[in-house]
Amino acid sequence: MNKLVARCLLIVALAVSINGCSALRPKLEAPRLALIAVAMTSGDVFNQQFLIRMNVENPNDRELPIKGLDYKVFLEGDGFAEGKLNKPFVVPAKGEIDFDMTVKTNFVSGVGRLLSRLNGRTQVNYSIEGDLLTDIRFLKKIPFSETGSVNLATMRPN
Repeated sequence: MNKLVARCLLIVALAVSINGCSALRPKLEAPRLALIAVAMTSGDVFNQQFLIRMNVENPNDRELPIKGLDYKVFLEGDGFAEGKLNKPFVVPAKGEIDFDMTVKTNFVSGVGRLLSRLNGRTQVNYSIEGDLLTDIRFLKKIPFSETGSVNLATMRPN
């Protein structure tokens, strides 16, 4: 009988410790990300390089130390770019920050289809999804998924 009691106590202790770890996880509202602008900086028939300006808005009462992000960008429903940004920044509490990221794509992977569907338009629908990689204990990734529209002609490379 003692072995049964010990096993039950062990199971209860494990359940409490697992619950305790999740209680240590910070309660944060997911930040909102938006594409502000997309501009081609260089390219040829095979490869293009784009500068994407992003905005991150932090609705929380604490700053968010971001180590980078894993992302997938879709323009007009087609895969446009994906990758990992390893550029740390801090989003202030109840604040926002803009940052630039350079992405590479190729004509075959979607830029050609995108251009054929634009018919002279510069405003395109986008979706971006992935994970913000944080420097917060017990919360290393914050998933995000956002949609909107962006003007392809609004940004000039620096």
